[in-house]
Amino acid sequence: MTELITEFEQLTISPQLKKACAAAGFITMTSIQQRAIPFILEGKDVVGQSGTGSGKTLAFGLPLLDKVKPGAGLQAMIMVPTRELCVQVGQVLAQYGRANGVRVCQVYGGVAMGPQVSDLEVCDVVVGTPGRILDHVSHRTIRFERIVMFILDEADKMFEMGFAEDVEQIIGYLPDQRQMMLFSATMPTSVEHLLKKHLYHPVRIEGELSVDVKLLRQTYYDIEMRDKFSLLAHLLKNDTSGLALVFCATRDEVDIVAYNLSKLGVAARAIHGGLSQNQRLRALDALRDARIDVLVATDVAARGLDIKNVTHVYNYDAPKTSEDYTHRIGRTARAGAAGLAITLLTQRDYDNFRRILSDNSINIEQAQVPAFERVEFNRRIEQDGYFRGGPRDARSGGFGGRGGRDSGRGGYGGGRTSSPRGESRPSYGGNREDSRPREGSYGRMEGTGSAPSTGRHSDGAYRGGSDKKDYQQRDSRPAPGGRPQSNGPRTSYRS
Repeated sequence: MTELITEFEQLTISPQLKKACAAAGFITMTSIQQRAIPFILEGKDVVGQSGTGSGKTLAFGLPLLDKVKPGAGLQAMIMVPTRELCVQVGQVLAQYGRANGVRVCQVYGGVAMGPQVSDLEVCDVVVGTPGRILDHVSHRTIRFERIVMFILDEADKMFEMGFAEDVEQIIGYLPDQRQMMLFSATMPTSVEHLLKKHLYHPVRIEGELSVDVKLLRQTYYDIEMRDKFSLLAHLLKNDTSGLALVFCATRDEVDIVAYNLSKLGVAARAIHGGLSQNQRLRALDALRDARIDVLVATDVAARGLDIKNVTHVYNYDAPKTSEDYTHRIGRTARAGAAGLAITLLTQRDYDNFRRILSDNSINIEQAQVPAFERVEFNRRIEQDGYFRGGPRDARSGGFGGRGGRDSGRGGYGGGRTSSPRGESRPSYGGNREDSRPREGSYGRMEGTGSAPSTGRHSDGAYRGGSDKKDYQQRDSRPAPGGRPQSNGPRTSYRS
């Protein structure tokens, strides 16, 4: 049995890497690092399951950098689901790789391929998104024959975003003799199938959750749709002392909420898969540098991103599952600091919220709605260079709608419906966005540079083409009386 060690200094890695860890202030390893690194150093295939922010990047990164030989060609590949995670993982590995002379490059969509081609010619390690890796395959600008280590990071998110076929295709290019690692927060059936098919007698490791539930308070407000934004603005301006993440269900809602908060004087920016890479990175940098207090996001920001010192998480729209809820609130209550997760619950969120409450490990208390001022909420972004259906003003953070898709507004219903806790209250029809594609799944991607129009998708955004089916979904949730209720004709979005 591999001996469990707790400090980086005890690892059998190069002195240069140990020195780099000490310089970064890392002395004691996290649970996933303690248990995974020794097995990876031994050359075993590893399956690591651990929550967001638990130290997975160094868990596979340190042994990878220790094994790679500088200047010997591309020897290791880390595949991630999103551009942001690609940049984050790439920067971490590059930082520590400099200690050993290991060169790390990043390949992801939304930017030109030319500089990536040059980097791939000289790098030892590549971090990439599936679609852009396949772009390089089609251009014959990436070589696999010397790859001895392959890591699939955030595997569950990868499969949720529709990358299963691409992952299988990329694995097919790898040499038979390689070490493979898979890291994931959850292990759905799709991930289990992949690891059984491609990993050789893997060591399974489960790390501890990084969120301290004793320091995390979870509450929800049951409110009318018309009061939703006003309450959010009140809470952000009066009851939020540190950094806050606000999660919305769709890109359109992210743009609209971020824009309206900015008009009220709240230092907020938006981040979602519809923005250019530079806009997304600027938003993250602004949050980390404390130039903004609020980041309004789709779930793309809930997974993998290293955003420290978040004190409040607001679910402006309730997530669809308890797993998504856990990933969202996992951004706060870290490193011994207290955190608060608040869900703004309206009638359209009831079904999702019931699914969250069905998880007995989640404890959410209802809070009394405070007195707040009603503020203006403009669903059309037309001032200061923002307008729906046109280009964004990059100077102001890129709020504004994606071209051509406006989120329609529903009306008020005259019936009654039951809240998640069983109370009866007036039925209220808010914005209907249930039929829209899930974030990162079926949108357009801009700025693909010289990449060919193959219909492949990079970091979760299909670029068009005929190799993917149209996304079609009908909202047929049960009406309060139990009969299926149709909300209009089937809607089709072509990727």
